[in-house]
Amino acid sequence: MTFKAKKERLQEIYERFETDAHKFKKGAICKIGCTYCCTDVGNVDTTTLEGVIILERVNSLSQPLKGQVKKKIAQNRLKKEKEKIARCPFLKEDDTCLIYDIRPFSCRQLYSIRECRGRGPTVHRQATELAKKTVREMQRLDDTGYSGHISFILYLLDKPGFRKLYLSGGFDPGKIARFGKSHGIVINRFAR
Repeated sequence: MTFKAKKERLQEIYERFETDAHKFKKGAICKIGCTYCCTDVGNVDTTTLEGVIILERVNSLSQPLKGQVKKKIAQNRLKKEKEKIARCPFLKEDDTCLIYDIRPFSCRQLYSIRECRGRGPTVHRQATELAKKTVREMQRLDDTGYSGHISFILYLLDKPGFRKLYLSGGFDPGKIARFGKSHGIVINRFAR
């Protein structure tokens, strides 16, 4: 399957999830500027497929914004490596998302039917199960890729050798084994 076809299929997966989860999410109290999941939950995961789409957007930004975003991604990675909660690097000063239209599924699946502060989001169990199935479907689609925290995946994709291998459809987990183990990277092909 071509990369373009994978991107189109990913969009279909997102749309199907939104349709299937609508009955749960319609009662969500989330709104623009509500950033609990972007700041306090602290774990925005992505697949390499989503990461490429995000990195394409970052690389299309004009300077100095592009440099600022890359710096925030690097700072986020360093905080996550120290196992600290880190504000999403794509959260703007006005508490809106710089990449909302292409945000990863880990963001798309989140909602809450109650105020989050102090206790985290309240999500329907059925929506959580639906999200787990969706993640597995995305991992099967991205079968030569990986899943993990957004700043770790973007770090890998910023490496020319890794990016070239991934975009060519190549698969060599040995090349990232040490980083993958120490950073909790999942090999999509072997995900359960």
